[in-house]
Amino acid sequence: MEESGRNGGAQAVINLGIGSSVPISYHPCFGPHEDLLLLEADDNLVSDIFNGRVTLRGLPDEDVVLCTKSKTYAIKFVGNSNSMFLIPPSICPGFLQDAKDDDKVSVLKTAPGSMELVEISPRLDKLKQLLSENPYGAGEVEAMMMDDDFDHQRDVALYTWSDLVNTIQASDEELRSGLQSLSAIEIDGYWRVIDDDYLDMILRILLHNCVLKDWSFDDLDEVEVVSALVADEFPSKLASHCLRVFGSKVNEDDKWKLEPRLVCLHFARQILREEKMRLESFMEEWKKKIPEGMQGRFEMLEGEVLTEKIGIETRVYTFSVRSLPSTPAERFEVLFKHRPKWEWKDLEPYLRDLHVPRLSMEGLLLKYTRRAQPRADAEPVFSAR
Repeated sequence: MEESGRNGGAQAVINLGIGSSVPISYHPCFGPHEDLLLLEADDNLVSDIFNGRVTLRGLPDEDVVLCTKSKTYAIKFVGNSNSMFLIPPSICPGFLQDAKDDDKVSVLKTAPGSMELVEISPRLDKLKQLLSENPYGAGEVEAMMMDDDFDHQRDVALYTWSDLVNTIQASDEELRSGLQSLSAIEIDGYWRVIDDDYLDMILRILLHNCVLKDWSFDDLDEVEVVSALVADEFPSKLASHCLRVFGSKVNEDDKWKLEPRLVCLHFARQILREEKMRLESFMEEWKKKIPEGMQGRFEMLEGEVLTEKIGIETRVYTFSVRSLPSTPAERFEVLFKHRPKWEWKDLEPYLRDLHVPRLSMEGLLLKYTRRAQPRADAEPVFSAR
């Protein structure tokens, strides 16, 4: 049975009943129309797209991604083995068909496939790379104090929020989360990470003031802390930042507490740097550095250090999860290059921060590792697949 297509081009096909048909013809404007592409999206994405709440991000040498407010999507072309016809509405500016064809559905273009949106993890490795090139340190602070007209961009490349949005392939929420994970701070309009040695200096003076002024690590007043650090010639913004890096807010009254794990971890990094140490020597030196009233436990260093046996000695060295790629394939490649076989207790801290849409931790392990367990009561060992 045939039904008339007079009620409107594409609408006639949409309203076509089961077992019905409609005559079709080539539209007078039929052609490749390279500017017309099909995009498949779920209802939530369709709403964001039609309301202008999405952006395309990527540099000329990168595969473009689509970003909503909170998620990032790869755009992939999916080909069709069957013919797919694009049929415009019966009244479509620029694509009007002949009156004699009003009883037919006119095909404007044959589409070889469609664009598909696949949610992916944000691509934040570049963010870490860019901000790490020019950390904010003591030399820059001194230069600013000596020269009121000091120009941040005189010698180095710095990045505003707008620069990062146009450079990093991540949604706004994911980008802010990435900045927070790097302990980045906005200084004079530019996002910066703080030089480790300068941050160490601020923390040591803060801890010294805690002893000098009898402040409790669990009840620090932000106004008092900032005032004391400013008196020691540290910028007020960096004084507050130090609390955010090494502490957590107790309540809404500007009260903070220093987190033992964050403080102890900082001093462990300072001791190890790039060298390996005997475990006993490290623990002894670490204990000396940790402020009185805090207790360092080796478990605090998960995901930051590893140990190795050399004869009867156990040596410890830095191997930070912060230095690893954020994409699973590259992460596992680096991990297995560093150590061909991993016990789960050592491997797990280096995978905790991997969040891949639609893929669980078990799925990641199945995809990228081989699991071996020589005995039922033995710890499983993971190697590269």
